[in-house]
Amino acid sequence: MSTENEGNPVPPAPSAPPVPVASPDASPQAQDSTPEGTEGPAGPGHQTEQQTAQQAGQAAPAPQADHQADRPVPGGNEPTTPLPPVPGSAPQPPAATPEGAWPPPPSGTPAYADGAGDGAAWGASYQQPAPKPRGRGGLVAAVLVAALVAGGLGGGLGYTLARNNDNGSSTTVSASDNGVAQVKRAPGTIANVAAKALPSTVTIEAEGSNGDGGTGTGFVFDKQGHIITNNHVVADALDGGKLSATFPDGRKYDAEVVGHAQGYDVAVVKLKNPPSDLNPLALGDSDKVAVGDETIAIGAPFGLSNTVTTGIISAKNRPVASSDGSATSKASYMSALQTDASINPGNSGGPLLDASGAVIGINSAIQSSGTSGGFGSGGQSGSIGLGFAIPINQAKYVAQQLIKTGKPVYAKIGASVSLEDSAGGAKITDQGADGAAAVEAGGPADKAGLKPGDVITKLDNSVIDSGPTLIGEIWTHQPGDKVTLTYKRGGQEHTAELTLGARAGDS
Repeated sequence: MSTENEGNPVPPAPSAPPVPVASPDASPQAQDSTPEGTEGPAGPGHQTEQQTAQQAGQAAPAPQADHQADRPVPGGNEPTTPLPPVPGSAPQPPAATPEGAWPPPPSGTPAYADGAGDGAAWGASYQQPAPKPRGRGGLVAAVLVAALVAGGLGGGLGYTLARNNDNGSSTTVSASDNGVAQVKRAPGTIANVAAKALPSTVTIEAEGSNGDGGTGTGFVFDKQGHIITNNHVVADALDGGKLSATFPDGRKYDAEVVGHAQGYDVAVVKLKNPPSDLNPLALGDSDKVAVGDETIAIGAPFGLSNTVTTGIISAKNRPVASSDGSATSKASYMSALQTDASINPGNSGGPLLDASGAVIGINSAIQSSGTSGGFGSGGQSGSIGLGFAIPINQAKYVAQQLIKTGKPVYAKIGASVSLEDSAGGAKITDQGADGAAAVEAGGPADKAGLKPGDVITKLDNSVIDSGPTLIGEIWTHQPGDKVTLTYKRGGQEHTAELTLGARAGDS
């Protein structure tokens, strides 16, 4: 499969309607979530192999997720809801309720809950309300106050009696120091897995030459100091920027990008003057993962380094087209592992582990809801239990290529595929990018007899419902692999065997 249309921008997905504003006494924090993503449309005109741009304006059915590369979390306190007034005291004006909509990059982005909304603003002058007739409401309030006073009095009396009767002996039982020191976490427990994996993860800080940057995660790939992470985590540092990696014990190292693959959303960085005690994380087999398997994610959500969250594998082979939503953004495609482990901005590039502690994926994207507010910086989304990870079998191959040559190698079929929203399959376009042929002369698709207008519906046993899905499936293979395509032509179904070709680099 090819990525020759990587240069085309990904169009924004339709904006989701805002969640109804809660009542004034509700918390102003509204959590959004994901799929560093999904269920948004893929970018227009991204052609499987020939970068065709003629499909601009059309959306792809593959889920489009938010890249979760990170920006610094702004400081500041969120407004808290005031307590109801105690009878006899001056009532306080209600706090403004935050509202917001989600303009997606490809998915919604929450605004920081800073109290914008209708009603009296913080610090506004207080207007004395008209007196209300005393009734059951006043009685209930009085009862509440009385209960609070009685509770305080009872507590004070209880404390006094306990103090007067204290003869120096203790009625509590404490564990012995030896017992605490000997507590062991059995292999396979989350605590045991986390204790072993955390020392091999790093928080990555990338800073561009213009001062912009963000935070992500990575993990030790080998003893030579190579760290694997997401392409979008290090993107800011690619052109004369700065890159650093910090271990949980506080050791910080400068790093440099060895290679990056935008289409796969994988990057490899290397520590400068790496320590001699590096312990690479064990790599699992993502092909053997089953739905329902336990998962453990490690990362730095919203800058909170060394955070561990847990969940399960919710689905496999989930077609995902992800992007950071910027005007110059290029889409990444994956046949992802879906997990409900909490993944947020900052988890990008971090390991997704199985119950034994082996890496089965690289956390990359989340799907966001259309709500606003919540913890985190403005314009960033949070977890709703829809996270997506690049399968480690694919990421391992990509990383090895990047270490070896500095460039990614993509499998291709040598045909330009439409990204038009269609559940019928991936349709070969009538024309390729810049007026080139839709089917590359002498390429794998040409040799297999495919023609413009053919609609590919299966790759081996995987159902293909769109161009982005086909891209993700092809990229799970390596150049030289033999695959079987099922396609329709003139209402008739046909099959063809072909050997995947290769294309080096993202351009």
